[in-house]
Amino acid sequence: MNTIPDLDLHLFTEGKHRRAHEHLGAHPVDGGVRFAVWAPSARSVHVLCDADGWSGEHELQAQGSSGVWAGVVDGAGIGTTYHFRITAQSGERLDKADPFGAAHHEAPSTDSLVADLSYEWNDGDWMSSRHENSSLRSPMSIYEVHLGSWGRTLSDGQRFPNYRDLADPLADHCLAHGFTHVEFLPIMEHPFYGSWGYQTTGYFAPTSRYGSPQDLMALVDRLHQRGVGVLLDWVPSHFPTDDHGLARFDGTHLFEHADPRQGFHPDWNSAIFNYGRNEVRSFLLSSAICWLDRFHVDGLRVDAVASMLYLDYSRQAGEWIPNEYGGRENLEAIGFLRQLNEAVYDEFPDVVTHAEESTAWPSVSRPTYVGGLGFGGKWDMGWMHDTLQYMQRDPMHRAWHHGEITFRSVYMGSEHYVLPLSHDEVVHGKGSLLQKMPGDDWQQFANLRLLYSMQWFQPGKKLLFMGGELATRHEWNHEANLDWSLHDVPMHEGVRLALAELNGLYLTEPALHRGDADADGSGIGMQWIESHDSEQSVFAFLRTDPTGESRPVLVAMNATPIPGHNYRLGVPSDGRWEAIFNSDEERFGGSGVGNGEYVDTTPVDAHGQRQSILITLPPLAAVAFVPESAS
Repeated sequence: MNTIPDLDLHLFTEGKHRRAHEHLGAHPVDGGVRFAVWAPSARSVHVLCDADGWSGEHELQAQGSSGVWAGVVDGAGIGTTYHFRITAQSGERLDKADPFGAAHHEAPSTDSLVADLSYEWNDGDWMSSRHENSSLRSPMSIYEVHLGSWGRTLSDGQRFPNYRDLADPLADHCLAHGFTHVEFLPIMEHPFYGSWGYQTTGYFAPTSRYGSPQDLMALVDRLHQRGVGVLLDWVPSHFPTDDHGLARFDGTHLFEHADPRQGFHPDWNSAIFNYGRNEVRSFLLSSAICWLDRFHVDGLRVDAVASMLYLDYSRQAGEWIPNEYGGRENLEAIGFLRQLNEAVYDEFPDVVTHAEESTAWPSVSRPTYVGGLGFGGKWDMGWMHDTLQYMQRDPMHRAWHHGEITFRSVYMGSEHYVLPLSHDEVVHGKGSLLQKMPGDDWQQFANLRLLYSMQWFQPGKKLLFMGGELATRHEWNHEANLDWSLHDVPMHEGVRLALAELNGLYLTEPALHRGDADADGSGIGMQWIESHDSEQSVFAFLRTDPTGESRPVLVAMNATPIPGHNYRLGVPSDGRWEAIFNSDEERFGGSGVGNGEYVDTTPVDAHGQRQSILITLPPLAAVAFVPESAS
């Protein structure tokens, strides 16, 4: 007789189970704990646990032909430490952590832990209205955080902060700077801290470094109560080959492809999931649903999607196997990603999925029913690369690279984009964002404020890695805390204030977010006013509300350290235009060059408009205006 319902076993083996974690893993029952694990090639499976002194006497029973083994260990309960001992057909014994385990012990232990998952949530108001925060036309400004180094402490023998302890400080910081969401680098259990979570072994367990599953629930709950959304970085693209993990789980290549041309990732020295195997798809689908359901998170950022889509990713000729049609596309991974997004949006239509996808793969963020991958958004890696490349150039050379800024308008309506300045840009010798900027100290800060202005005023959701708001002088170090000593230091403080001002405008001016994206890409709310003045490195555009309900925002940028006086820009309406932003304000650390509170139009044709304004363009700065008479 099967311990697990036949229907659930059937769905699991069909690759269609979205909640396999509710049946596999460790689940308290009357008088004990029911354990279940998938190991179809095992000769036998035993549970070793501290409830019986690690005797190894508890043998699990095969559940029909499903490949699942299950059984109840009397006397075990919440807090029981355990792992599975799998005897392979060869006789080899493998001690494995629970793939569906809800909690794990902190390293160096590799054991799993029977977790208490009970929690009384108090985020009902947020959950009932979060659809308003995930709409394509809603503002989404994301603060990317590595928990271990955002609130690192070495006092009192505690190496890492607790999830609960970070809740209010993190909410305070996000709200003070106008961020709507936090996005955590992977918090799933990972044995090597230096992997930042990207080498995941526990796909259902929050890392024990920062506390228990209930502690994480409390963190999410509190952030929601404070009005801050929570996104998680999630890694279904590869996994590490640690002995206690998923690799060669039952003595065979169970979760991964056996052929290294398909199953070994050369970039990360890790294993690649076999997306063509039904049970592997159920495992990954359930992991995604688990975080959204059990922990109330508001979305997933899916890591390294490009590596999943292409069979020849980071491989030379002869190092990969073509698909059945002879192509380089990974058809099984494509099918899985579509299934993933269909499942997520079916179960939780008010969350988001974002893809880190760095190629020109079409329709990443289009619905599956029109041939897309079904993601809610795609990281615009092209914008990130081109903009940083441009901003790192000496201003005197920027005139010859004007297209690095304007090129994005060719494709910006093709996807629903997130504009990322992520952790990847401030590691591995790349330096901090401030370090990348050219010029003397003053110019570096001015360039950084201009970079953020370019990011915030263009269409697309926003993402900034922690430390960017502090204008840190050194690249990120996961073994150290952020340099909070810079928080109120002049110039650094100015960057924070400018960023908060940009976020405030992004939230309150509908033209700056309703035009981020449209259902078919045609409603992008941006039109160039001046895109050809490469000689003076000037850019100007109008952000508009596709619904027509709100006032436009005119943005002009000067990428040189030379102020531009009496610069004429065409505008769509006459009257006074109010200056609402200037990154060169003295309170931001700028020189104070500007336009006062208002500028008036004159009936002089410019840029295809019958009215125009004459403005001053501050050095290395962005300015923004709105028509005074509009509301």
